[in-house]
Amino acid sequence: MSSDQSGAAAGNAAPSLSMSAVSDNAADRFVQIVDVVKKFGESVAVKGVNLSVKKGELFALLGSSGCGKSTLLRMLAGLETVTSGKILIDGEDLAQLPPYRRPVNMMFQSYALFPHMNVEANVAFGLKQEGVPKAEIKDRVQNALDLVQMGRFAKRKPNQLSGGQQQRVALARSLVKRPKLLLLDEPMSALDKQIRQRTQIELVNILDKVGVTCMMVTHDQEEAMTMASRLAVMSEGEIIQLGTPHEVYEYPNTRFSAEFIGSTNLFDGHVVEDEPDHVFIDTPELPCRLYVNHGITGPLGMPVTISVRPERIALTRKPPEGAYNWGKGVVTNIAYMGGYSLYHVKLEAGKTVIANVTSLALTEIDTPTWGDEVYVRWSASAGVVLTS
Repeated sequence: MSSDQSGAAAGNAAPSLSMSAVSDNAADRFVQIVDVVKKFGESVAVKGVNLSVKKGELFALLGSSGCGKSTLLRMLAGLETVTSGKILIDGEDLAQLPPYRRPVNMMFQSYALFPHMNVEANVAFGLKQEGVPKAEIKDRVQNALDLVQMGRFAKRKPNQLSGGQQQRVALARSLVKRPKLLLLDEPMSALDKQIRQRTQIELVNILDKVGVTCMMVTHDQEEAMTMASRLAVMSEGEIIQLGTPHEVYEYPNTRFSAEFIGSTNLFDGHVVEDEPDHVFIDTPELPCRLYVNHGITGPLGMPVTISVRPERIALTRKPPEGAYNWGKGVVTNIAYMGGYSLYHVKLEAGKTVIANVTSLALTEIDTPTWGDEVYVRWSASAGVVLTS
């Protein structure tokens, strides 16, 4: 899709280099965002962001509305100017390049297909604007439509297609220009949940087959976790955490990351013992100390928060045998999710803990119901210490 606001394809996108022509180090820094700042008057939308994206990677910028992720994407496309800092693609500084000369295509969440053109003409539009020979246009359009499995719909108008089909056409229009970098702005937001889940996998397979480097923006954590090889969590114009979906989910580095990616249980307390292989935390929210099997190298008395994911919490009817990481409470709510149930347990100190319990595990403890007294517990490896 074009970086032109009207929906026309961004021009002069050069074919990407083969991996053999690029050193491993250069491939790891295929897209470089260096100390980038974006101001709108006195308001700072992006605050000194540094980021590298690997060649062929599908990278996600994840965050809530207004965090700066879309502004960063628009600066890559040339729709916003950089206040300070640099953006490079394949070693080329984009600062002096207008949108139509950047090796970038952007697919907007609205798809922006021309309603008066059929599918074939929509996909061919950018190539015609560049003056590509007719025979080459025909071949490239056909190949792009076949890639997204839309070849048999070539003569249809956009209003004769479903939302998922329109998205495929928009993707074909983006890929037919052979961009070095493909930008996706909330690519699934117009689709309903069932179609969205299926399309996420299809889109990843298509992009992997083409080998194009891709950056996507989304506020949907599930979408980012499903599609991206790496992601950056953004908040208030800054990158809070960067890593693979597994790293960011299992090892959040801040309270914001822990709460934004998935759901979690947070326990506040202060450090009473800190060693290289463990830390003990006193908390008023439990009748026992918290025990985590990694150190934090912090001073005694330091305030911290422990994050424990719901799927790491076990539900029992009998008091746990260990001296740490447990609580007693009453079931206040149950959400049946098919293969598992979410139990809300109000502890004696007043805090509510959420436990994700599989259907098999429930049968082993005689399936607790509303008002039942239960215990929650978790292992020393289940918790992550957050210091901010």
